[in-house]
Amino acid sequence: MVRRDSQPRFLFVLLIAGTLTAACGSRLKPQAVAVTPALSAPAHVAALPPAPQPPAPVPVEDPVLTLIASSDRHFKAGQRELELGHAEAAKHEFDRAVDVLMESPYGGRTEPRIREHFDRLIDRISTYEVKALATGDGFTEKKNYASATIDELLALSATFGTPVAPAALKSTVQSDLEKTGHDIDIPLNQRVLSYVELFQGRLHDFIEEGMKRGSKYLPMIQSVFRAEGLPLDLAYVPLIESAFNPNALSRAQAKGVWQFMSGTAVENGLRRDWYIDERSDPAKATVAAAKYLKTLAGLFSGDWHLALASYNGGPGRLQRAIKRAGVDNFWALAAKPNVLPRETREYVPMILAAIVIARNPAQYGFEFEPESPASFEEVTLLRPVDLRRIAEWAGTTIDEIQALNPELRRWTTPVRDAQYGLKVPAGTADRVVARLQDAPPVELASLKWYTVRKGETLPMIARKLNVGKADLADANYMRVTAKVSAGVKLIVPREATVLMAARTERTVPLADSRPITSQTPLVAQDSTNSNRVKVLYRVREGDTLTSIAKVFRTTVASLQTWNKLRGNRIAAGDRLTIYTARAAQAD
Repeated sequence: MVRRDSQPRFLFVLLIAGTLTAACGSRLKPQAVAVTPALSAPAHVAALPPAPQPPAPVPVEDPVLTLIASSDRHFKAGQRELELGHAEAAKHEFDRAVDVLMESPYGGRTEPRIREHFDRLIDRISTYEVKALATGDGFTEKKNYASATIDELLALSATFGTPVAPAALKSTVQSDLEKTGHDIDIPLNQRVLSYVELFQGRLHDFIEEGMKRGSKYLPMIQSVFRAEGLPLDLAYVPLIESAFNPNALSRAQAKGVWQFMSGTAVENGLRRDWYIDERSDPAKATVAAAKYLKTLAGLFSGDWHLALASYNGGPGRLQRAIKRAGVDNFWALAAKPNVLPRETREYVPMILAAIVIARNPAQYGFEFEPESPASFEEVTLLRPVDLRRIAEWAGTTIDEIQALNPELRRWTTPVRDAQYGLKVPAGTADRVVARLQDAPPVELASLKWYTVRKGETLPMIARKLNVGKADLADANYMRVTAKVSAGVKLIVPREATVLMAARTERTVPLADSRPITSQTPLVAQDSTNSNRVKVLYRVREGDTLTSIAKVFRTTVASLQTWNKLRGNRIAAGDRLTIYTARAAQAD
């Protein structure tokens, strides 16, 4: 059978063969072959779309890692809030860090990775809570005191000595004094000039920082001194005493801008008790300083050099020195090393040199931008309040609240004051007042009351409550040896801190604390509080102080106190004594 297409295919083969034969038999020279480039597609013809790419694989989300990351975000937010002194917001974030895990299908301890994160998280939160208990209850005094300038200046002058002032400096100062009116006599002797040289040289930055800080207090100080008829040059005394730092504390325990000793402060109308030290309030201390300086000027017949020397060394010491030396001129007394202490001999020329520079800073190479006085409003408190609460409600930091109220020694405002005026940043008073009205009293301060029983003494009560007897007495405006009558209410620090106050209402579900739920504690009545019971708890494998504290609605610090534990270590089989509310042990 012949195929229909055999003939055309045959002719095609012959044609090709003929062509090849002709080419082989010819002697033509080889010619270049022209290559025709490929024609591009016309502009009006659309290019073909690229071939579709397979979709990228969607990463599979690990729900456990997502939970841990969410929990960690809340924990870090709590850390940031706590650094600002915002205990309530920190507590909320720490709670959420735990709740994110507890509310998940995994719980806090069923999945190994979550269990590891949960245990570490609880320990970290507990560390913050213990730290807050140690540093933030009603008994804690603030720690932001700074070394007094006078101590540092005297130490430097003793170590390096005072430089010899060049002759040109005397001419400069003399010209300056002729142009700048002073209301205190400033002699151009080598003692004063040497300190001018020291202050504008080696101690330039030190002095400049003090003048900058003092610029916000000077208008107030000058106003007080002007009203009292005092020389306005005396407004610069704090430049040497404290560099105008309200929190300056000297080695001799003088405090504040004007560096008052306790006895002198009380004599001149300043309040000093367990809650308040008005030496640290620049305005109140300035009024007291004006009163004291006027008294000293009267004692020494208006001689301000002697008055300043007595401000440093005490009027009694200076009067005895005058009597002993038989002269009533400071410079004559200072020339006799055995008559006045070195500190007092150096103090007066230091003050006078500071006045020279502070009255005309640019003349001596000082340049700084003056600081404006703090702007604030005042809120009247009817009961004690923790300053961290105020800082949080005002939307500021604990440091700013303390800076506005430097007279407060503690985290808590005075307990016995019926009305205490607390300064808050301008524009925040209404918000703070609103929060004060809404907050229950128990949330305002880390304090509680104790009712004295028959036969009890302050030392006995202090031991029972695990507080210092001196602190307990001072907090209640009493002497340690004072007798206390049955029925009297004493203020004591509450065991729970502000950070823990609301946390104790939420306990980790017992299902997530397997070692604890399997045990029935032995319960005995707590003889010190009818609303609490004593639990003798045997520690089981996997327990931590934090997990036990959460179940029994208490704090790690309390467990440590009740059981005289120095750290956080406990072992399976240990017995712990726990005082807990009836509702907590019933769970």
